[in-house]
Amino acid sequence: MKIGVLLLHGFTGGSYEIKSFSDYLEQNTSWTIEVPILSGHGEKLNLDLFTAEHWLMDAEIAYKRLSKKVDEIFIVGFSMGGIIAMYLALRYKVKGLVLLSPAARYIRTKQLVVDLNDLFLDFMHGDYKENEFFRLYERKVIDVPISAVKEFTRLVHKMSPYYEKIKVPVCIVQGDKDELVPYTTASYLYHKIASRKKLLIISPEGKHLICYCKDAEKWFKKALAFLYSCK
Repeated sequence: MKIGVLLLHGFTGGSYEIKSFSDYLEQNTSWTIEVPILSGHGEKLNLDLFTAEHWLMDAEIAYKRLSKKVDEIFIVGFSMGGIIAMYLALRYKVKGLVLLSPAARYIRTKQLVVDLNDLFLDFMHGDYKENEFFRLYERKVIDVPISAVKEFTRLVHKMSPYYEKIKVPVCIVQGDKDELVPYTTASYLYHKIASRKKLLIISPEGKHLICYCKDAEKWFKKALAFLYSCK
């Protein structure tokens, strides 16, 4: 039985967002790993000409390509990729899902204020270019058109009525200090989905880029164990 894992990155991101986890899966399994880049995303953003439908189509094409190589497929989705992962699970045969910081709701303002305050203090001391938040979002603020943000929002709205139709095994991983997706989103989604087999993993120090939090290795092991239990 050949197993495949499709990993989907987030809005304005690329494979680098989930690379540490995809590397972990490659090193600890014999599974086939597929990490597609959604239209307009990657190291150089070009989002003006693409819509939510393009991103869904990209994911479907990647799923079908992987399905020709393997017998069963797990899907890992980060942020917006988690929403797309659920979309695929409703349309195709999926063995299980791992949703990382799933963007089922919007910006967590309190943590965002904390991070912006840290950025302001660094700016006052001339150290803003070393600020983690600045490095993460500088390119996104500059390069992301409003039209793309609207497409992302439309995608979330489009999928939200269908969360309760998700029945495949689901593991949700959420950072307690996520600066973009509210912490409560994970709990909301956990209770909303209809899956009988589900697991919620909370990273106390994790921020939105959950694959690079300090305790990432701990939840990597738990998530992989969950996937194994679905076989």
